[in-house]
Amino acid sequence: MLIKNATIINEGWRWKGSVLVENDRIAHLYRDGSPLPDDPNTIDAEGMLLLPGVIDDHVHMRDPGLTHKATMHSETMAAAAGGVTSVLDMPNVVPQTTSIDRWEERMVYASTHCHVNYAFYLGATNTNLDEIRRMDTHRIPALKLFMGSSTGGMLVDREDVLREIFLSCPTLIMTHCEDTTRINQRMQEAQASNGDDPDVALHPLIRDAQACYQSTELAVRLAKETGARLHIAHITTKEEISLLPNGNDPATITAEVCPAHLYFCSDDYREKGTLIKCNPAVKDASHRDALWAALRTGVVRIIGTDHAPHLLEEKQGGARRAVSGMPMVQFSLPLMLTLAPKHYVPLETIVAAMSHNPATLFHIHDRGFLRVGYKADLVLLSPTEWRVENRHVISKCGWTPLEGTTLSWRVERTWVNGREVYSNASGVNEDVLGEALAFN
Repeated sequence: MLIKNATIINEGWRWKGSVLVENDRIAHLYRDGSPLPDDPNTIDAEGMLLLPGVIDDHVHMRDPGLTHKATMHSETMAAAAGGVTSVLDMPNVVPQTTSIDRWEERMVYASTHCHVNYAFYLGATNTNLDEIRRMDTHRIPALKLFMGSSTGGMLVDREDVLREIFLSCPTLIMTHCEDTTRINQRMQEAQASNGDDPDVALHPLIRDAQACYQSTELAVRLAKETGARLHIAHITTKEEISLLPNGNDPATITAEVCPAHLYFCSDDYREKGTLIKCNPAVKDASHRDALWAALRTGVVRIIGTDHAPHLLEEKQGGARRAVSGMPMVQFSLPLMLTLAPKHYVPLETIVAAMSHNPATLFHIHDRGFLRVGYKADLVLLSPTEWRVENRHVISKCGWTPLEGTTLSWRVERTWVNGREVYSNASGVNEDVLGEALAFN
């Protein structure tokens, strides 16, 4: 397959050129004007962007145990439609992925149900230190550690246990940082004045910036004291950004920011209500602006979606009763490419944050870049203005908080390991299956 005349963004550069794919790998990159081979399978991408496929480091496919919300099949189809070619999935399913045996079971199942490439985190608990020590760092991307906001027994907030985990984990530790004690206190205060289920507009005051900062400060301190590699999920506050090393050295402490926190702010609860309720909470515009500044300056280097689908009936209620989380994987790349110029962020930075930097941080083998010999995970986008509607949603939940949003880029085609898994003209090719990610 030859994709010609595309505008290519890769490794900080933008140029017009072509890409030759042979079998499942990139065989050659051509600059505009270079002689091209004759290929019967040629795609003219004039006027379109060709990028390395997105690696989403934060996805909840809900499978097994919560498949009324989502499945590996449905959510990887949605990912493919969004130009996401690899997903790293979370352990808070049923049963939880807190043992190597359960992790293996999920890997076997994924091999016949995932339409993009996949990997699964192992989850930490107060009692599974032996399992953590057994992690195969060539197959498991990281340990997921809930230092707050966890259900089902995965909350680890005792400092002695946390220290042992930081000392013993053989790979990257990815944390969810919110201080549970403060959140519970703030919820009680809100309930005293506003009833058992306070309005969702109070959600960012209950799960406030201080709750995030206290937990993140502890994680950063433990990482510095133990030498552990730390990756902080879904950072939301300017206070947390102050804890990050300038330049965010990927060998030590890194942070992820989510499209929801880069797009929405607390003003949007009036229109969107519980549709944008997530943990950590969407906060005020000053925090959103600080996140964009951190992305622009390289202090935050990873964009992951925290794709967390729920049924609409589960989103009913207020700050206590409505569940937290929203589906984002299908529209994250067009959304980020649309928003970036408005916040003075080059498209090259978005490609790095969604493809290159996840590959580097997690040491993903042969993916995340357009390089000769690398796997042909590619996405082609057109500069098309279109309006997101719920009827476009492929995720099983059937809705998106982005309904009504106008985007200026549209995914036209996605390839996983050289095979076309999605076309805007014909939809998802369910015959295409992804591969297990490997880590160097």
